[in-house]
Amino acid sequence: MTDDYPWEPPLAGTEAEQLTGSLNRLRATFRFKADDLDSAGLNARLGVSGLTLGGLLKHLAVVEDYYSTVKLHGVPVGEPWESMGWTGGDDWDFESAAADPPETLYALYDGAVDRARSRLADVLAAGDLSRPIHAARADGSHANLRRLLCDLLEEYGRHTGHADLLREAVDGRTGEDPPPGWRPKSGSYRIT
Repeated sequence: MTDDYPWEPPLAGTEAEQLTGSLNRLRATFRFKADDLDSAGLNARLGVSGLTLGGLLKHLAVVEDYYSTVKLHGVPVGEPWESMGWTGGDDWDFESAAADPPETLYALYDGAVDRARSRLADVLAAGDLSRPIHAARADGSHANLRRLLCDLLEEYGRHTGHADLLREAVDGRTGEDPPPGWRPKSGSYRIT
């Protein structure tokens, strides 16, 4: 990791460092793809798909908070989602994002990532990746923190690919990772 590439995971870290480093790299790449757009750019669609960058920002914000509260600890997802009317229903985050201004979408995502990073860091400081979490099967067997991080990586992998296509269609922005020295122009996203 260097100052020009602060999102780069360690070259040879521990398992926890590799997983969280890879997650932070995907977060930064996704945020780069969604950065500095107006409402038209955030609401642009490809073909018949209903996906938008704004919808993905809101969806991944909900995912960050849901995974780091309900799945991790078994506590309610809390604010800002409860006062916004989120009930966990399908597609609410994708559909409602069209009515949100860019500042709101960036703030939702950036805030959720900050909260999730803090919650995950607290859990990792108190134990290892084998630590059971609240999420469980119907038979009562609990997932562990490793599974939660792998599920987050999968979620980001899928949606960062969607963001690649959407952003290229909006203004031609391409690239596997943010360019050296990239910092967000919109919102308050913190590079780690």
